[in-house]
Amino acid sequence: MSTSLFAPLHRPVHDFCFGQIAAARERPLVIGLQAPQGAGKTTLVTHFLEALPAMGLQGAGVSVDDFYLTREEQLRVAAAHPGNPYLEHRGYPGTHDVELGERTLRDLRSLKSGKSTRVPVYDKSAHGGRGDRAPEESWREVTGPLDVIILEGWMLGFAPVEEATLPDARLAPSNRALAEYERWTEQVDVWVVLRAQDPEYVLAWRVEAEEAMKAAGKPGLSREAIADYISRFLPAYRTYATPDRIPGSGPRLVLTLDAQRRPV
Repeated sequence: MSTSLFAPLHRPVHDFCFGQIAAARERPLVIGLQAPQGAGKTTLVTHFLEALPAMGLQGAGVSVDDFYLTREEQLRVAAAHPGNPYLEHRGYPGTHDVELGERTLRDLRSLKSGKSTRVPVYDKSAHGGRGDRAPEESWREVTGPLDVIILEGWMLGFAPVEEATLPDARLAPSNRALAEYERWTEQVDVWVVLRAQDPEYVLAWRVEAEEAMKAAGKPGLSREAIADYISRFLPAYRTYATPDRIPGSGPRLVLTLDAQRRPV
């Protein structure tokens, strides 16, 4: 994806984040980034982290994807919920190792100068694009001290709703699982929230990202398979990513994106 494509989005996000770092009384500052699949989270975070050293700052980026269950564990989840399209594959609440994520965040926050910790890595190309957690020896090593940690994810900050309001009863297990994810979100100091103007944009964005991964020589799902996979997430966006459901009570930047990922 072109860097210039994301420039209109990067500028306000980066300005907000740098301002929050400067104002932070304690470090590291933990920034939560909630954004749809394919919206450019990885690119945005990568460019932000690359800009830190020039300002004498050090940071680390973590994704909720890093904490997906192993392939074996995911198959057990699917088997325990036969016929449930939301838990058949990775992605929804209930398909992450919440304890692993909480422990990793706390380790990162407590890093002292010269001390290191490892961040899990998830290989989305494994098993024909269905994914698996990478061996521990290939996990990322992060050395402290850190000034900022960015935790990003498509469902980061989502909160349970009344089950009677769910558009599909099969969402109930994931809706109940969301309560556990507060163990992550309670560690977030400030929020950046990106919302698609129309949830249907997410499908086109994610197909584009998958095609780019395959063009880079990595295994991936077919266009039909990724369309089927992403269509399963649209009910979640319509349920949890609504204007009245913004995570956190502290400083927040909320942007709505058009089909070209530009703030509107």
